[in-house]
Amino acid sequence: MTTLILVRHGRTSANRDGILAGWTPGVQLDDKGLEQAAAVSQRLAILPLAGVVSSPLERTIETAEFIVGERDLDIALDSRIGECHYGDWTGRPLKDLAKEPMWKIVQSQPSAAVFPGLDGESLRNMAHRAIDSVHHWNEQFGPDGMYVMVSHGDVIKAIVSNALGTHLDLFQRVQIDPCSISVIEYTPSRPFAIHVNDTGSDLSRLIPTKKSRRGKSSDAVVGGGSGEGR
Repeated sequence: MTTLILVRHGRTSANRDGILAGWTPGVQLDDKGLEQAAAVSQRLAILPLAGVVSSPLERTIETAEFIVGERDLDIALDSRIGECHYGDWTGRPLKDLAKEPMWKIVQSQPSAAVFPGLDGESLRNMAHRAIDSVHHWNEQFGPDGMYVMVSHGDVIKAIVSNALGTHLDLFQRVQIDPCSISVIEYTPSRPFAIHVNDTGSDLSRLIPTKKSRRGKSSDAVVGGGSGEGR
């Protein structure tokens, strides 16, 4: 059972001001975001992390650095979990984008949304590359691995939706707040969403025990994994 802990980066001035930052360089955590990153690192400090993977953007790297802290871990950068390439929408206020005809497609049928401009990406492609990254790192960390992936709201929503077995067109129903934690346990039979958009619960139940390691296969088949916290 590989345990993936998804963390959205802390708040930035773009988040605060309602700007679609995308891949704009230099977007960093604001004071509130730094507080959030420090708090999430404290929540994760009790867990035996095998690794930390981050989007290559500044705001995610800053958050990942808080999580690593004094651990003897390097941050692995993976562009596949980088923010969606929003093309010509990048840097524009959300209140203005909401007036664009494609806004309705993004909200109601995101699988059909392709952002305008030469570097515009489809949400479908974003989801595909993000899920491909998860499969890659699950294999790297192995069946007993627990690792953190620091990414962005839309990317995490796509990964969570995939784990829940829901179509990408429903991913806007998932809420992912800055520095929230979402936890997915991947078993040989299927994934289980343990936490989604969690901003304060006790994470000690995620600490692996000898009993949980021995019983994980039968739990996954018979009982759907550990029943605690579902």
